[in-house]
Amino acid sequence: MTSKLNFLLFLLFILFMGCSSKSNDPEETTPPKVDTPSKVTISQKKLFVDGNRYNIKGICYGRNGYFNYQQDIPLMQEANINTIRVYAQISDRAELDAYHKAGIKIIMQVDYNGNYETYVRDYMAHPAILMWEVGNENNYHPDWFGGNLNNWYRILEEVAGKIKAIDTNHPVATAHGEVPTAIALNSCPSVDIWGMNLYRWDNNVPALNEFVAKSDKPFYISEAGADSYDTKEEKEREDLQAQATQKILSDILSKNNVCVGVTLFSFSDEWWKAGNPSQQDTGGEAPNSGGVPYDGAANEEYWGIVKHDRSKKQAFNIVKDLYN
Repeated sequence: MTSKLNFLLFLLFILFMGCSSKSNDPEETTPPKVDTPSKVTISQKKLFVDGNRYNIKGICYGRNGYFNYQQDIPLMQEANINTIRVYAQISDRAELDAYHKAGIKIIMQVDYNGNYETYVRDYMAHPAILMWEVGNENNYHPDWFGGNLNNWYRILEEVAGKIKAIDTNHPVATAHGEVPTAIALNSCPSVDIWGMNLYRWDNNVPALNEFVAKSDKPFYISEAGADSYDTKEEKEREDLQAQATQKILSDILSKNNVCVGVTLFSFSDEWWKAGNPSQQDTGGEAPNSGGVPYDGAANEEYWGIVKHDRSKKQAFNIVKDLYN
């Protein structure tokens, strides 16, 4: 009797250990989340995401100084913004996840002087990525390239080609200051989409027509807009910023048959640009800014559609209406 009891206890022990080990078996746990990238394609100079036409209704989002994406995303959603353009690589997956959850795509600037190939490999599967971007107004800085812009175009072509060899799901763009020259266009065949930073008062349509006459490549307006400080009157004029924003965006969006969209400059006032970062200063430096409406001066800390404290300017509602 005792031997039978011991045998039964032994069987129960084996069954218990088997169940315990099975519950801890990695194959039985929830598998880790695997990112599924969006398939971004170009057809007839139009942009498509997973087969659906995609028009960029975007904003430039500076992440230097003060920013809080968890606070900013709801404002972006309210303004019907579907895309942000950033000026540096984002490595925080929680931040990328938050944009994706909110339905916001990212034009991701890569560090062409750094280990951008590793970054692209690591993040190309994230569904928030819309496209990669290489350089911002680098054509305004030949001094960065030994005084010869052809050196920059060689770098741009090399980097774009390497990214495309790694990631076949997302196009490669660049943000060019003004309409690119024929030399720029012909030197960089691996660039899929050309961005143009345009400050031509409140009328950028001639620049769009100039590009169409020069190239069969798709393009978008990577920067355009107006700041809210009027140098002539030496005071803030949100109404003038809103007026310029209305005209600029309306014109660009009306050309969606040739232009894949726009990222307005910019989301928030950035106090780090022109002086003491603890206060808002006028002035600041910006290349080729004589066409900034309506005073011909770029007051670098007043470009936002929201203020530093995230209160809305008049231009916010213009963006909200036009992006709807």
